[in-house]
Amino acid sequence: MDDAVPHVTPTLPDTSGLDPELRNAVETIYTDGIVGKKGAFSAEWADRLREDIEVAFEEARGRPGGAVGRGTKRYYVEIHPEQMRGWLELVDHPWVRGVCEAVLGPDYQIVELGFDVPGPGAKDQPWHRDFPMPDETIQTGRLTSLAFNLTAVDTAEDMGPFEIAPGTQWDLPVGFEHDMFPKPELYPRFLERAVRKYPQRGDISARSALTLHRGTQNTSDLSRPVLVLGVDAPGAGNAEHHDMAVTHGFYESLPERVRRHLVCPVVDELTPITQKHTIEGLMMGDA
Repeated sequence: MDDAVPHVTPTLPDTSGLDPELRNAVETIYTDGIVGKKGAFSAEWADRLREDIEVAFEEARGRPGGAVGRGTKRYYVEIHPEQMRGWLELVDHPWVRGVCEAVLGPDYQIVELGFDVPGPGAKDQPWHRDFPMPDETIQTGRLTSLAFNLTAVDTAEDMGPFEIAPGTQWDLPVGFEHDMFPKPELYPRFLERAVRKYPQRGDISARSALTLHRGTQNTSDLSRPVLVLGVDAPGAGNAEHHDMAVTHGFYESLPERVRRHLVCPVVDELTPITQKHTIEGLMMGDA
C-alpha cells in the first residue's frame, strides 16, 4: 500500500481457525483485492455455463432493458439462478462458502447473479469501482461484499482480459467522480500496479469490487463472457440494486445451508429482469 495515497487501514478478519487455503484466500483478498482458485470446476461445467449465458444473452437483447451497456461492445445482464444449470454447484462449492463466511460472516447474503460480455471491438474501460466505498469500510477497515467471477471461455491476450490494480481497494476516493471513477491523472498509479488475468474454463476468482479495475481492448473476433456472483455481508445494501428471484419449487429443492443465504423474493413465476445496476461512467464511453 502506498502511504502517500490517502487510504483506509484494513482490519483483517480473524483467520486463526481456517485451513491454510482459506486463510491465504482471505489474506490475499485483503492485501491484493483479488484471489483465484484454479480448476474449481470442470471445463465441461464451464461449457454449460457458456451455453446458458448465450441463451440468456440472446433473450435479454431481444427486449427493452434486458441488457445494459458497460462501454463500447460491452453488456451486462442480470439473470435468475434458475437460468443457470450450475448455480447450486457454484454457491455450494466449499471454497465459495468458506471465503464468503470468512470475509463476510456466517450470515452472508447472495444478492446478485449476472454476466458481462465484452465482445469483439470492446475498448479499454476507464479505471473504476463497481460502487462507492461503503461508510462501514471507511470507518472499520472491513470489506462488506465480494464479487465472484467465472470465465465461460479460455481467456487469451487478444480477448480483452480483465485488469486490476492490487491493493487499491483501500484507496480513499479523493478526486473520484461519483466516488467510483478516479481522474485520468491518477491512472499512472494503477498502471504501475496493473495485473491482467487470464482465467481458463473452470477457474474462479473472488474480489472486492472496490479494487480499481477495468476491462481491456478486445481485438479478437470472440466474446469473453464472464459470470458474476455478488455476495454481501448483512446490511451492505447491494440487494436493492438487483431483482434476482427464485420460484417456490426451486427454493424448496435447495439445501437449508444454501436457502439461509438467499434474501431474494420467492415467487410463483419468474419475470424477466429489467437491468437497473447501471454504472453511468461506463455507459458514457471508454477510457
